[in-house]
Amino acid sequence: MRSFAGRDILSLKEFEREEYFRVFEVCDRLAPIAKERRNADLLKDKTLLTAFYQPSTRTRMATEAAMHRLGGHVLGFADARMTRAGDFYQEPIKDTVRMLEFYADVIAMRHFQHGAPAEAARWASVPVINCGDGWGEHPTQVLTDLYTTWKEKGTIDGLKFLLVGDMRMRTMHSILYAFSQFDVESFVVCPPEMSLLPEFKAELDERSVVVHEVESVEKCIGEADVIYMEPVVQADYTKGRDERAGELPTTPEAYRVTRRLLRDRAKSDAIVLHSLPRMDELPTDVDDTRHARYWVEAFNGVVMRMALLALVLGAVE
Repeated sequence: MRSFAGRDILSLKEFEREEYFRVFEVCDRLAPIAKERRNADLLKDKTLLTAFYQPSTRTRMATEAAMHRLGGHVLGFADARMTRAGDFYQEPIKDTVRMLEFYADVIAMRHFQHGAPAEAARWASVPVINCGDGWGEHPTQVLTDLYTTWKEKGTIDGLKFLLVGDMRMRTMHSILYAFSQFDVESFVVCPPEMSLLPEFKAELDERSVVVHEVESVEKCIGEADVIYMEPVVQADYTKGRDERAGELPTTPEAYRVTRRLLRDRAKSDAIVLHSLPRMDELPTDVDDTRHARYWVEAFNGVVMRMALLALVLGAVE
């Protein structure tokens, strides 16, 4: 197995099966630090720089919290408009990254442009972690989701996953790439205009990923061990909640997972994952059911990023 020390985390295309379990093992080792809400000193001499060109709550703060939990230091930005990349100069990634690498030992980047973290990694002498790139991938989120599944189910092999949402989203890309390393079966449910692109389907076929396209959640929820959700509608985030009152989009029933549907159709031990934020595709009354695991998933997001930071910075091997 390749060493993680000094390595970029850009895509789950690059992950081999044993590497998932190595990351999970480090998660288990470091989880007590986060669970006990204490800070260790594993990365006390290291600095993380968060370069977030796109809005983020969970990914950015979980990554920063992970570094703090390991005793490290954090700096960065969360609004490209406050950088030379976002003003009149429109500084290229190459120039920005060749400066940023002097300020930290690892760079966590989210960018609106597909491939931007990979471009950054070309020029950086420190590891770059992809925290979401346009319509590309979101490896740290999906590693979190798979770790959560593994902890809750004791396995990933042999499970059936129901993926609900926009299949063009980066989380869907990453999780379907990851499935190539496991014995799983997946059902995808989405509006026709958000379906898997032909070239991506061809790539999944080459990787022996089993995907069944289904019209509605109701038709296949009874087979699912893991229900993995993203919104199929998005609010207009250029407006505040008050400004867009009465304009909130609603999710068609075919793409919603409700308390009643879980009660009547789902397996009794099926779990629901959602990276959040949510619209009405997952009503809040599901939170109180035995199926909800998205709060566990949120906690595991800190643990996963602790593991990745420790690994790429060579603090564990």
